[in-house]
Amino acid sequence: MNAKTRVVVIITFSFILSFCAYKYTDKWSDFKPYLPSICKTFNSRLVENSTSNPDPQNHPFPFRISEKLSLQDWFLPSSKVELRTKTPWNAPILWEGTFNRTYLEEFYRNNPVTIGLTVFALGKYLDKYLEKFLASADKYFMPGHKVIYYVMVDNHSKLPYIEYGTSRFLKPRVVAKEARWQDVSMMRMKTLADMLQDFIKDEVDYVFCMDVDMDFRAPYGVETLGELVAQAQAWFMNSPNTEFTYERRPESKAYIEMGQGDFYYHAAVFGGTPSRVLDLVRSCYAGIMEDKKNNIEAVWHDESHLNKYFLEHKPTLILSPEYCWDYKIHTEMEHVKLAWAVKDYAEVRDNV
Repeated sequence: MNAKTRVVVIITFSFILSFCAYKYTDKWSDFKPYLPSICKTFNSRLVENSTSNPDPQNHPFPFRISEKLSLQDWFLPSSKVELRTKTPWNAPILWEGTFNRTYLEEFYRNNPVTIGLTVFALGKYLDKYLEKFLASADKYFMPGHKVIYYVMVDNHSKLPYIEYGTSRFLKPRVVAKEARWQDVSMMRMKTLADMLQDFIKDEVDYVFCMDVDMDFRAPYGVETLGELVAQAQAWFMNSPNTEFTYERRPESKAYIEMGQGDFYYHAAVFGGTPSRVLDLVRSCYAGIMEDKKNNIEAVWHDESHLNKYFLEHKPTLILSPEYCWDYKIHTEMEHVKLAWAVKDYAEVRDNV
């Protein structure tokens, strides 16, 4: 029995029950409390009968959608044998063609989620990059799903006007601008920790934190959702870890010994569940402040601390360079979802 027929039967059955109750009981109120449980029991029987012998012609999906998402249900590593698709700890490395988009979309249609996207646009970054970032995100970031944009600016009056799509919500927040761009980069960890703790964790199921000097080029969808998501840095994807630009001074909390390390991770994109992202940004902030106390600054600032965190807390999902590509590497890259903007640091940074 398909879903439409089942609804008709339930409504008819409810009407008959209501009529009998009205006709044969002295008080409708005596009978009314029992009606929902009777209908629920009847509906469950119908569901059991309809799913035990499904009609393939009327079945809405060609395969069963699990109530809980399992890696083997949607991840297809063998479809890209020429690429590295799994980590040594068996986390997926996501490339186009390694996931079943149809299955994932159907799963999240049955299990709706809200995704947060945080971005900082301060000073000249607000003027140069924010509008394109948000407009492209509205078109390509998590299409068909509820999204909340958490946008941190230092001048509310400069927020660009964008007509956002259905189930897209903007939550701007004014934050102070640090004197140096390095401190803007590092202190965002403190701001993110405060926001995640105060309200973001109660508003979304997953959250991504991204740099503003990028723009979306193709659908960036629910295949990227995971407990702890890291972005492989495009320039280092095929390099040995001895070439990674980790912090190599033992005095820093971001220190990674030569020969250690799995990937070089890009701080321009990271995400996961609010609780896991909160732990990440708190840890990075603690390391940054400890370094400040010891009068040392990691070579790549918050990114150095992020790499140390991911060395000690392995990501559950890694995004390939398709999800954050730099066309300076080459222009033939296929399936690019998010691309670096052309950088002019002399124009946007107060101190280069």
